[in-house]
Amino acid sequence: CLLWLNWLIFLFSYLVCLCFQGAVDVVCGGPPCQGISGYNRNREFDEPFKCEKNKQIIVFMDIIQFLRPKYVCMENVLDILKFADATLARYALSRLIGMHYQSKLGIMAAGCYGLPQFRMRVFLLGCHPEEKLPPFPLPTHGAIVKNSCPLAFERNLVGWSDSTAVQLETPIVLEDILSDLPKVGNAEDRDEMPYVKAPQTEFQRYIRTFSSEVQGPKSHAAKSKSKKSKPKLYDHRPLALGNDNYLRVLQIPKKKGANFRDLPGVIVGSDNVAKLDPTKERVLLPSGRPLVLDCVLTYEDGRCLRPFGRLWWDEVVGTVLTCPNIRMQALIHPAQDRLLTVRESARLQGFPDSYRFRGTVKDRYRQIGNAVAVPVGRALGFALAMANLNKTGNDPLMVLPPKFAFSHNIEGTP
Repeated sequence: CLLWLNWLIFLFSYLVCLCFQGAVDVVCGGPPCQGISGYNRNREFDEPFKCEKNKQIIVFMDIIQFLRPKYVCMENVLDILKFADATLARYALSRLIGMHYQSKLGIMAAGCYGLPQFRMRVFLLGCHPEEKLPPFPLPTHGAIVKNSCPLAFERNLVGWSDSTAVQLETPIVLEDILSDLPKVGNAEDRDEMPYVKAPQTEFQRYIRTFSSEVQGPKSHAAKSKSKKSKPKLYDHRPLALGNDNYLRVLQIPKKKGANFRDLPGVIVGSDNVAKLDPTKERVLLPSGRPLVLDCVLTYEDGRCLRPFGRLWWDEVVGTVLTCPNIRMQALIHPAQDRLLTVRESARLQGFPDSYRFRGTVKDRYRQIGNAVAVPVGRALGFALAMANLNKTGNDPLMVLPPKFAFSHNIEGTP
């Protein structure tokens, strides 16, 4: 009976796919990046497709070949261009070309679209031969650069020409997204709480009103209820540090650039390598474990500044990751002795405050870190919609409408 049931499920799925073949408007996706990420120390450099996770890009392209959608948008980490001579990126592009799709590849930085997170990601756009290939949306904001793209793909970086005079919006920094949020501690466990301040910046006003502006007209009863009830803040809680790590964080100074190198007993040589001071006795915590961990002293040969790093108000982060690891990342709040909360991480990705996450605290961080930054997805979606409506020219790039980043009502849209 189970065998027959499996066959019926397969047959039903196949018939459903047949119904959609040629009728799908767009397929968007991001094949798993774990097989190519630089954080994976066991990557298959010589034979990338030996890794099962890397084979998902083959599955993704098989789906495209079967459904034949009008448009395709594929996202992945920058390492897809660095790893194994960009084998996976070249494969994806060649598959689309082999299907006679128009195709192009672009690198977009989230910070260029109104976030305090640089986060470079690779996007592959494709469309059916009879459709208009969407342009890549040009940056709206200046950005504080945290890393660079591979030289071989430098021309694929989506940006303004050096010869073009353009006035970009001021870069968004951490203070722009954090300054209105309530103070919470390392052990905070509430899933919801009241706001204690009014929005302080344009970003904060936008991120708070996002849901109410875009959900459409409300009923009279819903309006009355919303006037009486005050808005709540969700997911403003950090991953709680263990006692030893918390004691370490308490000793990180509240100043710009502070990190594990500021802990007692650490010295930095002329070669910029951090090491223990041989003239002093090693400081121990009440647990008996060392205050300064061996792993942070050896991470990136002792030259890394990120372990136990305290962020600062006028800075941006490089990339929000799926698992906050204080031994590898700068994650400490500028003024509070804790990691950035789930909500603060969500704001770094551009999620509206009304967007709630589910599962354990670790699950919520993972959902946020795996997502495409919302403003980048919104800009790409706008470009794709304009192309579908035949409202774009033949240029490979397009200028977004004025005040696009923090506006719910976009000029010139239908």
